Amino acid sequence: MSQVKDNDTVRVHYTGKLSNGQVFDSSADREPLEAKLGQGMLIPGFEKAILDMKINEKKTVAIPKEEAYGDVREDLFHKIDKTQLPQEIKPEVGMGLVSRSEDGREHQFKVTEVNENDIVVDGNHPLAGQDLTFELELIEIK
Repeated sequence: MSQVKDNDTVRVHYTGKLSNGQVFDSSADREPLEAKLGQGMLIPGFEKAILDMKINEKKTVAIPKEEAYGDVREDLFHKIDKTQLPQEIKPEVGMGLVSRSEDGREHQFKVTEVNENDIVVDGNHPLAGQDLTFELELIEIK
């Protein structure tokens, strides 16, 4: 029986949990995740966990934050003057905002602070700073 190796395209069912057991994402009620390994599409720990798996194999793997979304980076917090926001936006803590860079790429932010004249936004991935656990089931190697 073949095993997953670098550059294979795989289909995997997964359930991702935080260290407190809370599920943050799952493919249980939808199609399995399909990805080609070695392309940077998956977090390093997830990709590493899939390597050498066989079809229909199941396993649970703990992925430290360093192999997931990394530490929370202070340089990704930005203070923005409220005058730079579209007039119709009334910022609130926890609100998501999207910014488009000059090259057209979108960047996701979360409002963490609202002051009289400015706001503070966080550009970190929502799972940055978290150790994760994934339950994996390899469905197919293409």
